[in-house]
Amino acid sequence: MNVLNIALFEMKRDLRDRRTLLFMLAFPIVLILILGTALTNAFHTGIEVGEMKLLVNNTARSEQLQSYWNGFAHTIGKEGVELTPAASGIDGKKAVADNQFTAYAEIDDNGIRFYGSSRDTIASNIIQGMLTSFADKYNLAAAAVRNNPEAAHAIIAGSTSAGSFVQESSLDPDRKPSSIDYYAIAESTMIAFYACMSASWLIRGEVKRKTAIRLAAAPVGKMEIFAGKVIASTIINFLCILAVVLFSKYAFNANWGDHLGSVFLLLFTEVLLAVSFGLGIAFLFKDDAVNAVMMIFVQVASMIGGAYFPVDEASGFFGAIANISPLRWANEALMNLIYNNDLYAVFPVIGLNTAIAAAFLAFVAIAMRKREAF
Repeated sequence: MNVLNIALFEMKRDLRDRRTLLFMLAFPIVLILILGTALTNAFHTGIEVGEMKLLVNNTARSEQLQSYWNGFAHTIGKEGVELTPAASGIDGKKAVADNQFTAYAEIDDNGIRFYGSSRDTIASNIIQGMLTSFADKYNLAAAAVRNNPEAAHAIIAGSTSAGSFVQESSLDPDRKPSSIDYYAIAESTMIAFYACMSASWLIRGEVKRKTAIRLAAAPVGKMEIFAGKVIASTIINFLCILAVVLFSKYAFNANWGDHLGSVFLLLFTEVLLAVSFGLGIAFLFKDDAVNAVMMIFVQVASMIGGAYFPVDEASGFFGAIANISPLRWANEALMNLIYNNDLYAVFPVIGLNTAIAAAFLAFVAIAMRKREAF
């Protein structure tokens, strides 16, 4: 009962600290908005294709081929390909080499000879794909026209329909984070770890306020006071994270997946880890050094953990350092949970967070027992 009363008292006192509450709520939301908006292009996987200019030397005499080609040329013109008939005496290959055109095609009754640019390979490959598609369908239609003219016309009609040349396909094209999605996750895990800053004052604050002696003399055990403070700090910080997650989900339309229960459980264990870490550092270092150590570690862990920029492809020395950041563990687990539906990805991180938190709490409890006061 004493533990619950102490926890409620600490929670009420934390709720009256509006400056800290505002920081825990507003800081991650502002970062999500700013970074998610400013770095949109960094998460855009599309490719912008420039002008596609095709130089054509058409010497075909077949009326059927000319008819089909004219329809095809009209269609790809709508798709953004600029066709230019080759003037007499022009060297098409040299014109492509000089970057005047994206590609050069020679058309006669025997087929199509294609020459693409080595400077703009993407646009050149797109045009080549269009011409290959046309040639394949024309050859098929030429073979079918002898037995079934209607089928041949249907094949050619399909080759001259807009939008049928380049198709983008993916196993699951929508399962990738946008900039808002990424930073909603990254800033939530970052602010969860900021709980260690306030947790470092749970015991130090009593000493600074000179209330530690009165607490030691009170008819309440030190472990009860310790447990009440840990519970209160964990709950208050987790409620702040909960508010940030829900705000980003409904205000910014951030994707948190279909397993919010697992998301919140992981974030709760990260808050517990942060609180226990803050308490442990407060007992390991002298008062003047605690703030400096805490601030440096939190900022470094945030940077290498992906709070400010993605570190998925980090390798070498930086990649090895990034793997020791609790934020990196949480971010990777949440990404796998949300975008790969990998429920089992969060359990190792939850277990690791809980184990490290238990180790720090045990250390603090033992250290407190050896002291006469706090």
